[in-house]
Amino acid sequence: MAEIKNYTLNFGPQHPAAHGVLRLVLELDGEVIQRSDPHIGLLHRATEKLAETRTWVQNVPYMDRLDYVSMMANEHAYVMAIEKLLQIDVPVRAQYIRVMFDEITRLLNHLLWIGCHGLDVGAMAVFLYAFREREDLFDMYEAVSGARMHAAYYRPGGVYRDLPEVMPQYLANKIRGEKAVKKLNENRQGSLLDFIEDFTTRFPAYVDEYETLLTDNRIWKQRLVGIGVVTPERALQLGFTGAMLRGSGIEWDLRKKQPYEVYDQLDFDIPVGVNGDSYDRYLVRVEEMRQSNKIIQQCVKWLRANPGSVMSDNHKVTTPKREDMKSNMEDLIHHFKLFSEGIHVPAGEAYAAVEHPKGEFGIYAISDGANKPYRLKIRAPGFVHLSALDEMAKGHMLADAVTIIGTQDIVFGEIDR
Repeated sequence: MAEIKNYTLNFGPQHPAAHGVLRLVLELDGEVIQRSDPHIGLLHRATEKLAETRTWVQNVPYMDRLDYVSMMANEHAYVMAIEKLLQIDVPVRAQYIRVMFDEITRLLNHLLWIGCHGLDVGAMAVFLYAFREREDLFDMYEAVSGARMHAAYYRPGGVYRDLPEVMPQYLANKIRGEKAVKKLNENRQGSLLDFIEDFTTRFPAYVDEYETLLTDNRIWKQRLVGIGVVTPERALQLGFTGAMLRGSGIEWDLRKKQPYEVYDQLDFDIPVGVNGDSYDRYLVRVEEMRQSNKIIQQCVKWLRANPGSVMSDNHKVTTPKREDMKSNMEDLIHHFKLFSEGIHVPAGEAYAAVEHPKGEFGIYAISDGANKPYRLKIRAPGFVHLSALDEMAKGHMLADAVTIIGTQDIVFGEIDR
């Protein structure tokens, strides 16, 4: 009979399934995992410390770089914490724009997750399908902020600017002729809202395609069903949030349970799992994409019918209009103070959380009355989920460790914050 050896295996950080810079030290009994020890800190972002040396508004682009797949959702929690400290109201139109882009961000996140999770366990095609749709979503980001990823679009008091009336279009070049470009520009003839609406009508059929590739695929089910099971009680004890918690059968979603912005005026459902395994978490996230699409459609309809301001008119917080600044001394002073010093936030502390694509993303900010945060603490969902990896992987095979990393949807920017 063959001898079974115990191994200590170094998994990552360069492993393609280690999602960036995760290093796992695995103790194996043959091919069965006895213990997995995640080593973090290889990314060294230090966002919380850097935030103390930048003004409140200068910190917004740092938020994009935390979970660099869910950019605007990170910004949202941060600006909400500042707004709580300042006690200012955000125009309703800006709230609808924020909610719409939060859900566009959720689609961006879940599309990358489904593509990478598929790759992790050996399904190549779904990655290519998911990235086809991400291109359109990145175009929405770019149209509104000028950047495809790190948008820095949300501001304390609203959003940077209103939605553009024209969509950027492709130009003919050596690679693409006039005919090919004309086809690409078919749905770019109107405004950004027209483009988003066109996308939301197409998207349910795309989700059907992903499900055709995966949901009843026997290899996919063999790799996911019964892997990384977490009971509802244990999920609560471990501090799970988001799809990780809902996959275990607990209906908890901040958009419904602690509504912020205009979520309480929108119609959508919270998908929940039954078995708490990787397959249920997959099904929950796929249904979340359908629900996000439904929310975006409702936001588009409201935004079409209700023009208005997208920034607070409190000029101690938001910049005055350029024409006012050039004709009014008081506005000129506000402009100068905001750009030379930034916002002076009243002393106090505030916690704001959003239903981030990965779970509850929270910002706890302390102000001492200066123009910079005194302290900033980020509640990253991925950090909590990663701490449960040892428990989820115990007794599974080595190949299942990759499935469990995939089902947790880990991005290291927010873990090594």
